[in-house]
Amino acid sequence: MNAISQPHDHKSLYRQLMCGLYDALLVTDPNGHLIELNPRATEYFQCSIDETADQPISLLIPGITPKMIGRIHQGLNDARHILLDARCVRKDKSSFAAEVTISVIDLMNVGDLVFTVRNIEPRRKQWELLRSKTNAFMAAQSACFVCGPDRQFKAVNRAFLDMFDFSQEADVLGKSFDDLMSDDPLPEFFTRALDGETLTYRVVAETDEGECGSEIEIQMMPDRQSKDRILGVVGSILQV
Repeated sequence: MNAISQPHDHKSLYRQLMCGLYDALLVTDPNGHLIELNPRATEYFQCSIDETADQPISLLIPGITPKMIGRIHQGLNDARHILLDARCVRKDKSSFAAEVTISVIDLMNVGDLVFTVRNIEPRRKQWELLRSKTNAFMAAQSACFVCGPDRQFKAVNRAFLDMFDFSQEADVLGKSFDDLMSDDPLPEFFTRALDGETLTYRVVAETDEGECGSEIEIQMMPDRQSKDRILGVVGSILQV
């Protein structure tokens, strides 16, 4: 029998799986006392299995009380796993937001529990930053827009709607940049921005009576995902 077809020791396979998982894995007995951590868990929680052995899971995931452990077992009778949001606590008492999946395994005891922990703190911070940027975009006094490589509008702010006399963003999305901003050299500037240039154009607007009005500054630049990938064009229109 060659090495590929030889049966592996189940315990060895279990250890390899534990070590190879991207998420943190906490294994408890049926009463919720810790009996195993994988390397990712020791990294997340900054503690070893020796420091946590036979400690309640609530040491690392507050809120998982003995009463809740009972409800978890009841819930697992009807489902393969349970998913919940939690605030996990490290050894130094700092915390992080996590998604926790709970399932059952017959490891050392019948009904041992597996808590799979995914740290979502970076994702949450990115989301909060994105939300703040979106709020700033919407609140900007200059008319701001985002267009895709097809030259169609993907997003505009309130100032843009007011400037072009639209009542809501849906009235603009899908329209072509060239339809709303057809005056030369703006279509050409859009093409150049899509090729990677950052451009500023100033023009003096005319009043209804044909007289010189306020100066308008239009800026366009590539919407970059990376140095080599441009997703479209972003721009702003400001009365100077």
